Amino acid sequence: MNAVRSPMAELLARRMLPASTFVASAGVRSGERDPFVDAVLAEEGLSLGERHPRTMDELEDDYFDLIVTLAPEAHHAALELTRSLAVEVEYWPTPDPTGASGTREQIIAAYRDVRERLKLRIGRRFLLPEEKPATD
Repeated sequence: MNAVRSPMAELLARRMLPASTFVASAGVRSGERDPFVDAVLAEEGLSLGERHPRTMDELEDDYFDLIVTLAPEAHHAALELTRSLAVEVEYWPTPDPTGASGTREQIIAAYRDVRERLKLRIGRRFLLPEEKPATD
């Protein structure tokens, strides 16, 4: 729904990759903005600003070299969309933190975990060895 994982990945990729790299995120269905996403991005000095969740139909461009999907439904939709296109599609299974329960700290920990997984995955996939984020 382009409300949690994908917007996080978009902002992290924009920060980590060269400015000449076009990055956009979209969902299969329209969703609502998630305040926990805003909180964990703010911890990184990032902000979604006025950006709101959008669908694939709302993207301004439909030419991509690579589509990365983070959820099974999005992966299937991307494969269907690109059936007749020369574009690479990668699936990065990423947990959905919206199912987390417990205290606010336990819930936000699930969102932080997703953020950190995405940073690591983006770094491993796109950055040169000397540019990659340090791992614990």
